[in-house]
Amino acid sequence: MGFMRSAVLSALALAAACRGVAIPGAEAEPSVEKRASTYWYENIAKQGVAPFAPSGYTVYRNVKDFGAKGDGVTDDTAAINNAILSGGRCGRLCTSSTLTPAIVYFPAGTYLISTPIIDQYYTNIIGDATNLPTIKATANFNGIALIDGDTYYGDNNPNNPNWISTNVFYRQVRNFKLDMTSMPTSAPRTYGIHWPTAQATSLQNIQITMSTASGNQQVGLFVENGSAGFLTDLTFNGGLIGAAVGNQQFTMRNLVFNNCGTAIVSGFTWEWVYQGITINNCQLGIDISAAESITLIDSSITGTPVGIRTSYSANQSPPTSNSLIVENLSLDNVPVAVQSTSGATLLAGGTTTIAAWGQGHQYTPNGPTSFQGTIAANSRPSSLLSGSKYYTRSKPQYETLPVSSFKSVRSAGAAGDAVTDDTAALQNVINSATAAGQIVYFDAGIYRITSTLEIPPGAKLVGEEYPIILSSGSFFNDQSNPKPVVQVGTPGQTGQVEWSDMIVATQGTQAGAILIEWNLATSGTPSGMWDVHTRIGGFKGSNLQVAQCPVTASSSAVNTACIGAYMSMHITSGASNLYMENNWLWTADHDIDDSSNTQITIFSGRGLYVESTAGTFWFVGTAVEHHVLYQYQFANTQSIYAGVIQTETPYYQPNPIAPTPFTVNTALNDPDFATSCAGTSGRCAEAWGLRILSSKNILVYAAGLYSFFENNNGQGCNNGVEPQNCQNNIVDLEGTLSNINIYNLGTVGVVNQVVENGNVLAASTDNANAFADVIALFRLASGSG
Repeated sequence: MGFMRSAVLSALALAAACRGVAIPGAEAEPSVEKRASTYWYENIAKQGVAPFAPSGYTVYRNVKDFGAKGDGVTDDTAAINNAILSGGRCGRLCTSSTLTPAIVYFPAGTYLISTPIIDQYYTNIIGDATNLPTIKATANFNGIALIDGDTYYGDNNPNNPNWISTNVFYRQVRNFKLDMTSMPTSAPRTYGIHWPTAQATSLQNIQITMSTASGNQQVGLFVENGSAGFLTDLTFNGGLIGAAVGNQQFTMRNLVFNNCGTAIVSGFTWEWVYQGITINNCQLGIDISAAESITLIDSSITGTPVGIRTSYSANQSPPTSNSLIVENLSLDNVPVAVQSTSGATLLAGGTTTIAAWGQGHQYTPNGPTSFQGTIAANSRPSSLLSGSKYYTRSKPQYETLPVSSFKSVRSAGAAGDAVTDDTAALQNVINSATAAGQIVYFDAGIYRITSTLEIPPGAKLVGEEYPIILSSGSFFNDQSNPKPVVQVGTPGQTGQVEWSDMIVATQGTQAGAILIEWNLATSGTPSGMWDVHTRIGGFKGSNLQVAQCPVTASSSAVNTACIGAYMSMHITSGASNLYMENNWLWTADHDIDDSSNTQITIFSGRGLYVESTAGTFWFVGTAVEHHVLYQYQFANTQSIYAGVIQTETPYYQPNPIAPTPFTVNTALNDPDFATSCAGTSGRCAEAWGLRILSSKNILVYAAGLYSFFENNNGQGCNNGVEPQNCQNNIVDLEGTLSNINIYNLGTVGVVNQVVENGNVLAASTDNANAFADVIALFRLASGSG
């Protein structure tokens, strides 16, 4: 969970956000004949279940079954909102819930709306991927946005949304066209999508078309707060602003802006990565004058007078505000690449490619030194590239495949009811479907397993909503003999696996559970994991909730019944060539099925551990949170692209201190706090955010590493006023290292930002920003143990 704080809004956003729209009342559910489509998902049997929902609850709902016409004439607003809300879901005044998941499906068509489509908690809104449905605003549209991801209720105050934006988890919108062109130029500020969200959320494959008339007030995307997040494959046409955004951290990939007034206006942004951005014929590319840090890579700007506008200056306060790294930016007819808010040209443009340029504080590796200008670009391993850019691949939706290419796990005998032991049924269908060249379709549900589930080479798995694989029982409960819950390939196996839209979780005490173990070595097209998450506790069915795992007052009172996992994910020594996108490896800090989101204490030993000797991994928009020893650990590995990576230290530390209740395993290169903290003062024996040990070619494009609480209390140690001292250290560099680069390292609540072999290289007090402390450029060409 992201740190809870009030929204920081620009005056532009504030004026627009004060208009709330009520949800239309429930209506009958008429039966409407569906249009034919070749999209497999529209035609597959809908058998998903929600084990803890009210009797008769339906996960899947087609908006046409609720009366939506999609004819471009009928006002479909009420029908659509009824489809989303039907079934007693987590809507207005519900803090959060996993009990009523929903897929809301739109067949092809044009859906006219006059007020916003109101998203609800734990909802995926999906359009026909083979023929994108259009959501079209009427000329008299009234509301904040066509799709509202977190509506303002009560007094319509933007600081009072229905859900605290840093707790808005597990939701998607994908495969749509949004059309705002019928709205008159005189209409007040309106957004295509309002999306203040947190982890495990995504927007994908959406086109937003706005007015190009002078004076229009349309904005494609509005994000004013949250702790997210990821989005990809969005196109913005026209409008005053393409995207007006602000959030703790975000990865935005493959965005296209055509003929916008300003493509992107960046508000508060602790760490933000724009990867593969294309800006065409706008008046201004990116306005970062209110941002904390921005990383822009593998992008292009064409026919735009000013590429980037910044307020950075040499003697500013705070000193690292507007930290910026640009790498591999192609310009075509862009007279000014970087401009000051004063109007001065900081970097001339033209038709050229900027290899690398930046501003802020740098450590190479000593510092800080203020800089603004050309820098050496990262040395990129060829194995990570496609052409001159980092390899990327969007989550596959298998649009061209027929429904016969998919094998349902419930049709094959798995129950998904959170009670039945589904181990054998799942293993059988995974093996048989893979052998037959079929894709394994996990219908919505909670699939309890009692021994390791093996995913063989060649397997493809896709989930409906977020089906859960839930480990249970004594097999996974021996800390001295840890076992994988899901094992992808066995050691020495080669091949490719694709896996999307699922959660791996644990039930009760699972002290030896490794939720995902990845052994597979892949050549050619990389293997992939998209929107696959781990979740340890904090939800119904986990038996690791408020009733079982309350916050404890004494560090000596470790509740061993709340040891929920040994490790979230282990990429082993023989693995290679894995692309991960939008993955959240979370040990729950609070109970998301509790009406008060009450804090809990759950112990999980390790986060994401990579020890592959061959390396070659992409971590795009990933987060790892609340593990006892560390969140990310890269040991004896190489060739890693990572950005944004985001972490949080367990809220209960130092009560107890790390590694309690685990023991150090030297075979896994565990940190030894008893040794490293000997003779030190302060809060030392607490989880690392990032450890890099004896590795090379580790390229981190923005990191947000946070320590928000001390003994579940954040007051006084992370209030944005230096010194922030929830814990001593957050980044650990050890052993022989080469080509270690971190762009825009942002930390909260820590004293020392980077430590190498026990020596402090960077202290947070030297790198103050508006809230996070930021180092724009950290570079360690080589180091020795």
